[in-house]
Parts: sequence; C-alpha cells; structure tokens
Amino acid sequence: IWKKVLSLGNQLNDMVTQLDVIPFQKPCTGVIELPGSKSISNRALLLSCFNKSAVTTLFNILKSEDVEIMIAALKSLGVNIKTNWAEKTLSIEGCAGIAPVKEQNIQVGNAGTVARFLTAWLLIQKNSSYHLDGTLEMRKRPIRQLLQCFTTGGIKIDYKIEDGHFPFSMKTENFHCEEWSIDASKSSQILSAVMMISPLLSNKGIINFTTGTVSRPFLEITRKMIKTFSGDERFKCDISDDRIEIFGSYSRKNNFKYEIEPDATAASYFLTLPQVVGGSCELTGIHENMLQGDVKYTQILKENGAEILRGSTGYISRNHGNNKLNGGEYNFNDISDTFLTLAAISPLMRNPLTIRGIEHTRNQECDRVDAMAKELTKLGQLVEQTPDSIHIIPDLNKLKRLASRKVIVETYEDHRVAMSFGILGSFNLLQNGKPWLTISDPMCCSKTFPEFFNVLSSIRES
Repeated sequence: IWKKVLSLGNQLNDMVTQLDVIPFQKPCTGVIELPGSKSISNRALLLSCFNKSAVTTLFNILKSEDVEIMIAALKSLGVNIKTNWAEKTLSIEGCAGIAPVKEQNIQVGNAGTVARFLTAWLLIQKNSSYHLDGTLEMRKRPIRQLLQCFTTGGIKIDYKIEDGHFPFSMKTENFHCEEWSIDASKSSQILSAVMMISPLLSNKGIINFTTGTVSRPFLEITRKMIKTFSGDERFKCDISDDRIEIFGSYSRKNNFKYEIEPDATAASYFLTLPQVVGGSCELTGIHENMLQGDVKYTQILKENGAEILRGSTGYISRNHGNNKLNGGEYNFNDISDTFLTLAAISPLMRNPLTIRGIEHTRNQECDRVDAMAKELTKLGQLVEQTPDSIHIIPDLNKLKRLASRKVIVETYEDHRVAMSFGILGSFNLLQNGKPWLTISDPMCCSKTFPEFFNVLSSIRES
C-alpha cells in the first residue's frame, strides 16, 4: 500500500495518509483566528429554514465536512442556499419549516449534529418518505433514543440492518406532540433536536428527560439560538435538571444576519500549545461570555497551572517559564469534546491525570476513551480506563525511548484524536527538532478544522 508522508508546513491534500509532526524549536507566538463553530453552524443552518420566507445570512460559516454534509442535505430537500466560501458567508431562504421535497435519500456521513438535528426535522414533515444512512462509524452510533419519541406518534421506521441504528427509512404522516419523554442520558443532541422542532408543532412544548443528560451547556446554546432565530418576542425556554419548557414560535419574516462564533473546542488546542512548547497564543474571539461551554476548558488549564489572560482580541495562553502542567483529577462531562486535548499531553505532566464524566464519548466519532487509552499506552504511558474515566500515569523517559524510533498514532477517523496528538507532537522531545510522532490519516481534521495542521505550522514558522 502506497503511503504518502509529508511534514508539517506542506500543504495537505486528499492523498496524505500520514503526517510527521515537526516539533517547535522555539516558543510559539501568534494571534490565531479560528474557524466558526461546527455546532453553531449546523444549528444555524437548520434554524434558518424555520423562518417564513426570510433570508438569513450567516457570517463566519464553517467550511468543513460536517457543515457541507448539512448543506448538501438541505439542498437535496429543496432549500434555497447560496454560499460564498471566500467571504465565509451563506444565505438561506426560510421555508417555514416545511421541506419542499417529500421523498429523498440522504447521507448524514459521520456528523452527529446532522444525524440528530436533520432527522428530527424530517420526522415531523407531512406525508413524506425519507431514507437516511451514514458512514460505517455512524452505523455504530445509536439513533433509537431519538426515533422512539416519534414512533409512538405514528411515524413508521424501517431499520435496514440493525434495530436502532442507521440506515433506516421513515414514512411520516401528520405528527403532533406537545409533551415528550426522552432518554437523553447518552447525548444532549437529542434534546437540542427536539427543542428546535418543538415550536414548529406547538406554541408550548414540554420535554421530560428523567434519566438526565450530558454536555448540558449545549442545551443553553440551543435555547439562545432558538430565541434569536425565532423573532418571537414572547419566546421563553426554561431548562431544569430533568425538564425543558418552551413557549413561542418561529415568526421571523424579515431578512436576518447572524454571526457564528469561532470554535471554542478548536481553541483548546492552541490554548494548550504554549503549555507544551512555551511562548504565547492569543485566540481571537474566545472569551468568557461565549455561547459555547467549551470555553470553560480555560478553567481546567488554570487549575493545572497554566497562565490564561484576557487579551485585546481574546484569551491569551502563556508559558514563558516552560513550566509543566500539574495533572490532577477533573470532570469533563460538560466539556467532553476537549478531554482529548488534555489527555494527549499527559505524558508531559508532573503528576498523574484522571478525567471523569466521559462515558458518552465512547459513542462519538469513535470510542474516544478507548482510542486515547490505546494510543497513550503505545506511547509508553500507564493507562487505566473505566466506562466513565481514564487515568494516566506519565512516563516521559519511556516516551523518549519509544520516540527514538518514531511513533505512529492512529486517529480512528476522529478529528479530535488527530488534533490533540498534533499538539503533543509539537513538543521538542528529542531536543534536536526532528519529528518523533506521526499522525495517521491527518485529513480526518476536515470534519471541523481542515486547516488545522497548516495553522499549526504557520505558528511554528512565525
């Protein structure tokens, strides 16, 4: 099998299967402009469809695999969308939440937001027939918890391979529901999906989730975005520990502009970078009042001994003394997308690291807990995992011995695995500037941050 190996700094293309990470030989410095948030981009795309003929213009829209999957799906359903990627803008014409195309085959790829948000919307279409499928990884991710909310209301689901999983076909009639009971213990995206469609069905919706949920800050993102997009001054949404109450409707008739926040999860890599290589990075647009809960990763870094400051354009991460992070024990339940960022650099920490609250990440792009445990073990670290946690005892000397022969990190088609280990590989472990860590399938980053390795290279070379 031919494998093309490139070093950081070269332009990546679809043929790249491995990438040598070139270590930093001097402290980093730079101001980073991050791409738009994937989670906000895909919510904004769908919410734009719910308004009545108003044209919504989205600024700083993320150009990535997941977002392009959502755009392609909406276009196939007859939604009028115009993109200007050079300007990072997109305009979308509202269709009052009624999909013009009533029969379609749709690919959701490995995009969780598309799989859940779009599916929920399609399930409430009248007299329609849709077939949905995804990648092999998506077929492993359960969708039953969402679909069973609708089957009790007469929606017919035909699973093609395995019950509760993609691929499946749906036949819809005239679904109506005002009060829901949902098992959201594995994913808050199910709740966000129902929250978004609820105002299309009724001016009052109640969502019960007695088994609790994970990543709760994403519910707040959804609440605030529904309020903004609805144009309904009476809109109200109350979120408690096990219940959501929504009052209002989508009533916007005038054209509308919306700015998408930079990706707070992507910020975690460049907030961590100075703690690995020294120096400083300022993250434009990253601040404490963002919609995205992942900005709280800065608090974890502070508790770990990192210096995080407020700059003129956003947070600054600084490490002028080349200090090591402390390690410790942390609960990442609310910011689980960032747990890999911290876990990947654990070999460089002073003390063991324990991360809890991450069981639900076993059903994301891959089993992220197991993937991290396997790769860190390959790097000579002592790793223990439970269903809900990972515990790492750092061993820098063993890492150095293994790195002398170069180590290949598998990414499991997961962008966050690739980017997290990209930060670890930036550490000048061998003290000679030579690459010691190779990333397998670096282009999996195209899911949310296609230019990640080029941005990392630009900082190293600045």
